[in-house]
Amino acid sequence: MSEEFSPQQLEKEGKAAYEQADYLSAAKTFAEAAAAYSAHGEPLMAAEMKNNQSIALLQNKQTQAALDVVSGTEAVFAAAGDLRRQGIALANQAAALEALRRRDEAIACYRTSAEILERAGAKDLRADVMRAVAGLQARGGKMTDAVITMQSGLMGLEKPTLKQRILKKLLFLRLWR
Repeated sequence: MSEEFSPQQLEKEGKAAYEQADYLSAAKTFAEAAAAYSAHGEPLMAAEMKNNQSIALLQNKQTQAALDVVSGTEAVFAAAGDLRRQGIALANQAAALEALRRRDEAIACYRTSAEILERAGAKDLRADVMRAVAGLQARGGKMTDAVITMQSGLMGLEKPTLKQRILKKLLFLRLWR
């Protein structure tokens, strides 16, 4: 049945399943899309579908499978010079590591992701990644580190939202209290 569908159609079906919160179906369809893109000689799109599959697996509480699927996709994007997707792939790996309760590895992976996203100019994504690092630090009892990390993530934003501006001011006050 999957031979009848183009990689793009499989991708579309995977996204539709994900939006319907049918995460297992989404993961399976994204896996089929990844295989189809690979067969068509499109390694970047195949890697992107593996990242989508990983996210769906995480939502379905299949954390080790999510890590297994996404591992190595960052190298595909790095080889192509696609820093933005490389950073996202690393953030997806970090999210899987976090779900597996491998906190130190997750923090290291998130930090590498943030560095790459900064080089890519993806400041909003970098801020999200830094927020995840801060959350892990806070849960680990390192509140001062968490505040500094969160503030670092917000500092790079050119057009912070109202919520981000308020948070930035609160963090500044908390740090210098």
